[in-house]
Amino acid sequence: MDDDDLHPLLKAYEGLPAAVAGAGRDPVNTPMIRHWCEAMGDGNPAYTGPAAIAPPTMLQAWIMGGLSGHEGRAQAYDELLGLLDDAGCTSVVATDCEQEYARPLRPGDEVAFDTVIESVSRRKTTKLGTGYFVTTRTDVRVGESLVGTHRFRILKYAPASTRDRASTRDRAPTRDRDRSRKSEEPPALRPRPVVNRDNAGFWEGVREHRLLLQRCAACAVLRFPWLPGCQSCGSPEWDTVEACGEGTVFSYVVLHHPPFPAFDPPYAISLVELAEGVRMVSNVVGTPYDKVRIGMPVRLEFREYDDELTLPVFHQVSQEVTG
Repeated sequence: MDDDDLHPLLKAYEGLPAAVAGAGRDPVNTPMIRHWCEAMGDGNPAYTGPAAIAPPTMLQAWIMGGLSGHEGRAQAYDELLGLLDDAGCTSVVATDCEQEYARPLRPGDEVAFDTVIESVSRRKTTKLGTGYFVTTRTDVRVGESLVGTHRFRILKYAPASTRDRASTRDRAPTRDRDRSRKSEEPPALRPRPVVNRDNAGFWEGVREHRLLLQRCAACAVLRFPWLPGCQSCGSPEWDTVEACGEGTVFSYVVLHHPPFPAFDPPYAISLVELAEGVRMVSNVVGTPYDKVRIGMPVRLEFREYDDELTLPVFHQVSQEVTG
């Protein structure tokens, strides 16, 4: 089915509910705020004490359904994804999210939410493949009061390698098909980072093989990831310092599923604490996933994955035995 036939069917789902009368599994609470701030390295005093508020960026955390999910998921969203599956768009990747905050959340607040399918794009061709961007909008409330809005966007797509093989197979004579099967397929591309005005300087540094951290010009606190303002004092003024590249594995998870063409699970995703005190998510390369350990000393390196993508990764520092 071509886009002119499919897109009107997809557009008909805009405005329909994706979740109705959802409720947060737990009230806003101090332990979750503390865990979040520790993981993010956010020491803002507004998030502690008797008058504490929750970090605004935790908005989605209070409405996540966990492994068992939420009750009240609407049929329309599943039907929309089913149409895209039937059209060959069987892969999915989260692309970005946007949040708007109406008022702070405080410990004890019980949140409720409704989610609608806000928009479905026309067919788009990306480096991952060809598919459709689907955006949902979630309005989060406490009682009748709107506290925030969360927009979440995914790309449902047919992987480029799969699409290209199918197209070639349809056109090629039998002898060419046999030859094609024997030829080596090009490796799938890794997803591109989302570069915006707040983090462009970081990615410019990566291209130059420099890991740049932001430093508040008012209180000198370092921060990562890059943000438009200081988490400690709120100042919008900042400069940068270059990280020395030494660090340790603060935490890690091993990803087994879902598979993705550009990766080969299982593999470890690590939270590395740099010598400067900030933490960043990256990969530990050259070490089997089941050998990564908390406290492992690592050193920065820059790895070029293709002509356009360079990423900061880490490798284990050898432990030399003396004596």
